[in-house]
Amino acid sequence: MTTESKTTVSGAAALAVVHTLSAAESASVDALVAQIKSQDDKVRGPAWQNAGQYGATAVKPLAELMSDPDMETARSAKRALWQIVRDAGRPGAKAKASAVTAALLSLLSSKATNVQREALWMLSEIAGNEAATPMAALLSDAQLREDARGALTRLPGAKATAALKAALSSVPADFKPAIAQSLRARGEKVAGFPSQKLTPTRKTSAIHQTGP
Repeated sequence: MTTESKTTVSGAAALAVVHTLSAAESASVDALVAQIKSQDDKVRGPAWQNAGQYGATAVKPLAELMSDPDMETARSAKRALWQIVRDAGRPGAKAKASAVTAALLSLLSSKATNVQREALWMLSEIAGNEAATPMAALLSDAQLREDARGALTRLPGAKATAALKAALSSVPADFKPAIAQSLRARGEKVAGFPSQKLTPTRKTSAIHQTGP
C-alpha cells in the first residue's frame, strides 16, 4: 500500500470515528431529553442535576424544552442548562466554555422570550467580548432590554463597555439613566442622568428635634 493510500485510509478512519462519536453524543442527548420529560421525579431530578457533562450539544435541545407546556419539564430543562453553564465555567474548561458560549449565542435569536432571557444571563457567566454585540442588540427590545443591560453590566471585556456607551445615545430617554448606571458600575464616569435610586419618588418630611 502506498503512502498516499495509507493517508487516505487513515483520514477515512478518523472521519468514521468522528461520525461515530457524533452519533453517540446525539443518542446520549436524546436520552437526557427523555429523562427530563419523564414524569417521575426520581428520573427527572438526577437527569438535570448531572446534565453538566453533556456540554454544548445539549444546549439547543434543552432550550426547546424550556417552552414545554409541562411546567416541571420546562423548569428541569432550564436547571439542566444552568448545570451545563456552571460546568463550562469551571477552571480549566476553556474549550468547553467556548463551545457552550457559541451555542448560547444562537439562542439569542430564539422566538421564545424566556429562552432569550436565560441565554443572556447564562452568557454573562461564561462569555467575553464575543457576546457583547449580540447581547447589545437586545437593548432595543422592550421585553428584554433590562435583562440585556444587566447581562452586559456583568460581561467582562472592553466591548461590553463600548456597547453600553453606544447605547447611551441610542436608547429611548426613559432607559438612558439605567444605561448610565451600568456604565458607572463598570467604573465609567457619566455626566447627567442621575441615579434613579437617589431620586425621591414621593414627598417626605423630617422633624428636626433639638435638645433632649
